[in-house]
Amino acid sequence: MVNAESKSVELVLVAGGNYQERESWIASAVAQHNAVVQTIPQLKIGIILEGLPSGMMPLQSSSTLFIERIAPGCFCCIGNLVLRVTLMRLLRIQPHFLYLAMNDREHLSNLKEFLQQETFAGLLHFGQEIKL
Repeated sequence: MVNAESKSVELVLVAGGNYQERESWIASAVAQHNAVVQTIPQLKIGIILEGLPSGMMPLQSSSTLFIERIAPGCFCCIGNLVLRVTLMRLLRIQPHFLYLAMNDREHLSNLKEFLQQETFAGLLHFGQEIKL
């Protein structure tokens, strides 16, 4: 369970483009993290992707990479409950980084507002915001 002792997770938001572009961008970022694994042996990375892959899947779950794919549908409009449950599940593993990728970049501000609710206060530290 996520508690007050949990450290803040760096959150990277990726929005726009198509599913493959979002997953590929995150795969490149994860590859850069792998270069620092020697300094943080158990570097954990959580990823939430909106949509379903349509071919190649450059990201595969592992003991340190936790991937959740959520069916297409705007996180802030219709996917709020699914996102909340998925996000809380990933936060329990206490990742160092969390990537959240959504289709509609026009709703990015609504998503950020949702992520700033009391439920997530102190658990997330907003890092990069990537618009494809």
